[in-house]
Amino acid sequence: MKVAVTPRGTPILELENTLGVNMHNIGLIGGTFDRFHAGHKKLIIDALKKCRMLEIWIISDNIAKSKNPLIMDWEDRKKEILNNLKTEYLENIKFGILNDDYGPAPSHPDATAIICTAETREMCITINQKRKDNSLDGLEIIQIEHADAWDGLPISSTRIRNGEIDRQGKSWVEDIWSSESLLMTEKASQGLKIPFGDLIEGPENEPEYAMKNALFKYHNSISPLIAVGDVTTLTMQKLGICADIALIDGKTKRKSWGKSSEIISSKYDESISCINPPGELTISLLNACKDAISNWSINGSTSLILVKGEEDLAPLIIHLLSPLGAVIIYGQPGKGIVVRITEEETKLRCKRILSNFIQK
Repeated sequence: MKVAVTPRGTPILELENTLGVNMHNIGLIGGTFDRFHAGHKKLIIDALKKCRMLEIWIISDNIAKSKNPLIMDWEDRKKEILNNLKTEYLENIKFGILNDDYGPAPSHPDATAIICTAETREMCITINQKRKDNSLDGLEIIQIEHADAWDGLPISSTRIRNGEIDRQGKSWVEDIWSSESLLMTEKASQGLKIPFGDLIEGPENEPEYAMKNALFKYHNSISPLIAVGDVTTLTMQKLGICADIALIDGKTKRKSWGKSSEIISSKYDESISCINPPGELTISLLNACKDAISNWSINGSTSLILVKGEEDLAPLIIHLLSPLGAVIIYGQPGKGIVVRITEEETKLRCKRILSNFIQK
């Protein structure tokens, strides 16, 4: 182990971590810990192999939500850590609120180690420089390797919020398709009959009424607004709203709809065509939805997806691909419109329903 052993107060910028060193009495770790996942669990358990006691400093709500309002509340983030670790680990953990970039680390009198990943190592070096200014020895920097997702990239809260992966690092969609198309079954159809979203009621001949109420309640500037269906898309247009992503097939109630021609495609940055026969979900539709969500994620571009066939089942795909918090709106004939926010539970339900489809 390369260690610069110096008296208290001498410059120590970094101590190299090596397996087999003596256990530290107190180690420090800081982070957001949003949507506690397999990477968080590995980080904490590996840290406890080097530290008898671990102080976990969770970033405060003020800081976390200023970066992303979708981050969970501090108490919920702490609760998820408690609920996902065994009791024997929890006996060696204490919690604190991190109100700035460094927390107690620059002046902690008893800690001797700090835990990091590759991305946060430089921060730890800065902390040790501050400790030097405070006449304290440097902390041993213990770098923990990431837990990787299905694609070999690290599991992260950001990727989970972006809707790319679940908390174990699995893809929401990549393991579903092994053919060009999925076919609806009676069992899958039964799953779709269970209410799934918030029904905003309104007269069928005046769809603007329900749409105004839905947009007032759910529309925001953070998450994508997704319209499924010609009536839904045109109604938004008449209210002066262009959905971030809209899917149309020229029909309503599975019959050709003349007013579809009133939808102005030039209001969208991109037009994407795909094929999706009735009662199916195709790779063509999947790729079109992927492209549309990518357009929004990268630069906020809007997309109109033109479906040759039907888009009725598209919400099952859109929910799996969308970031958490996405607002998906579609019509409910004779009743009004349905709004469903994409959440982890939403994705799980869609995946369960799709497991009852069959490969074509």
